Amino acid sequence: MDVIIPYKEILQMYWEKATSLVNAHCKGLEPWQLIVLTFSSTLLSVWLHGFLFQSESLTSRAKKQFFKLLRKMPFVGAIIQKQIDKALNDVTSSLSFLKDEKDYIKALPEQGMSQPEVLEKMKEYSSKGDVRWQDGKVSGTVYSGEEKLTRLLVKVYEEFAWSNPLHPDIFPGLRKMEAEVVRIACTLFNGGPNSCGAMTSGGTESILMACKAYRDLAYERGIKQPEMLVPVSAHAAFDKAAHYFGLKLIHIPLTKAMEVDVQAMRRAISKNTAMLVCSAPQFPHGIMDPIEEVAELAVKYKIPFHVDACLGGFLIPFMGKAGFPLKRPFDFRVKGVTSISADTHKYGYAPKGSSVVLYSDKKYRSYQFFIAPDWQGGIYASPSVAGSRPGGIIAACWATLMHVGESGYVEATKRIIKTARFLESELRKIDSIFIFGKPEVSVLSIGSNTFDIYRLSNFLAAKGWNLNVLQFPSSIHLCITQLHTKPGVAEEFLKDVKDSIEDIMKDLSAKTTGMGAIYGMAQSVPDRSLVAEISQAYLDGLYSTDVPCSEKHMNGSPSHR
Repeated sequence: MDVIIPYKEILQMYWEKATSLVNAHCKGLEPWQLIVLTFSSTLLSVWLHGFLFQSESLTSRAKKQFFKLLRKMPFVGAIIQKQIDKALNDVTSSLSFLKDEKDYIKALPEQGMSQPEVLEKMKEYSSKGDVRWQDGKVSGTVYSGEEKLTRLLVKVYEEFAWSNPLHPDIFPGLRKMEAEVVRIACTLFNGGPNSCGAMTSGGTESILMACKAYRDLAYERGIKQPEMLVPVSAHAAFDKAAHYFGLKLIHIPLTKAMEVDVQAMRRAISKNTAMLVCSAPQFPHGIMDPIEEVAELAVKYKIPFHVDACLGGFLIPFMGKAGFPLKRPFDFRVKGVTSISADTHKYGYAPKGSSVVLYSDKKYRSYQFFIAPDWQGGIYASPSVAGSRPGGIIAACWATLMHVGESGYVEATKRIIKTARFLESELRKIDSIFIFGKPEVSVLSIGSNTFDIYRLSNFLAAKGWNLNVLQFPSSIHLCITQLHTKPGVAEEFLKDVKDSIEDIMKDLSAKTTGMGAIYGMAQSVPDRSLVAEISQAYLDGLYSTDVPCSEKHMNGSPSHR
């Protein structure tokens, strides 16, 4: 106690000096002036706090404001707008799905078409497009395509076409199917007796649900501005969740191995951190993040930890039995992992529109649910974003799991990983390209220090291949599916890559064209809002019912002048 007394006296001395200074400055002020000054200072402090501490960083907002003002300057703004118009026209003209469309149906037919007429029209629509995914020349997209499975799914959907899990009392069998799909997934990821989950419409919704759950949990813990720490390689659905739910997204950089930098993530943890994120594997380069190391942070700081396995979720559980064991664990066996997202409609081979989000304990899932107890229409409760959901998709997902079975998944995994390892080995032998990191699953990301990698994408597209174009850094990737394991497909891909590179090397100074040029341009634009504006042309194009022409953009909107 005697030790504290000197410090107390020092503090008291400084306090007296501070109060004397304030009193000296306020001498001569009337009471009403002190009240106004106090009130104004409080308002300023509140405004300043709100301005500085938002979900979007001050740096990002400052950059946006700067470029916004720049575009309003008469001379500079006109030049920028001219470049935007050119880019919009380039994007519009590059949309292959709009080419050769001469007419659209824009109103209901006066008299309904007969079933044969509808089916004939459907065949016309289904035959559109130049890319034949059946030949195995598409990255990802269709993960099985097996005719036998397709016939089964058609029959199952027919049986449950009118069903809706919103009404379990009317469709109790469908409820059982959905519950079994979730429990099967929990078992696959080694969940305990309290593990649980829900089905969703896809990976994006699964990720959204986990983020919503952890945001609400953070609110309950007293965190007013929740933050999530997400690798820059994680799926853009986390960006969407941040945008939808008012979360602050903090991007964590990668190491040279393209894994999330664990030390950078540790440094980014704060009192506002609501969740940590890793991928298993991540989409751009197919790399598994160091889940065990991040899980240690989650346990130490008592933060929920989500593993996004949307892409490889129905490959990685079978890789051990397929003869390709992963170097590190990734599921609920890792202490600290509280949730996992996995797409049944990718390597689960179920039809599009099905995914699962899983939790290690029911206490987390409860924050995902939405309940409106006071609605006049009755107590409204739903487990995910949608109210009504297509029962046919749930039933088809269940049927796929039952039909393929563990042995079927192990065998498919063996073929896919074997093909991926073969392609990786052969591609690494080509001097002018390289593979990013050390991919363990089914995605191979290709880059080059010799030429513009987007030119390779263009050359392969001319040969019928449809690969994913990536950015930051520039690269392209192939996501291997069952279609690529067919005899001769992998060999044809290697031959086309080698032939294309041989042609590229003949003229390294040639200009990149098409979507490759657009991606190259987009990466160099410092004002990302311009890139977003240009990207809207693509989204508008999805709903266009106008015949493309040079004077109009999508949906008939006049071109910007």
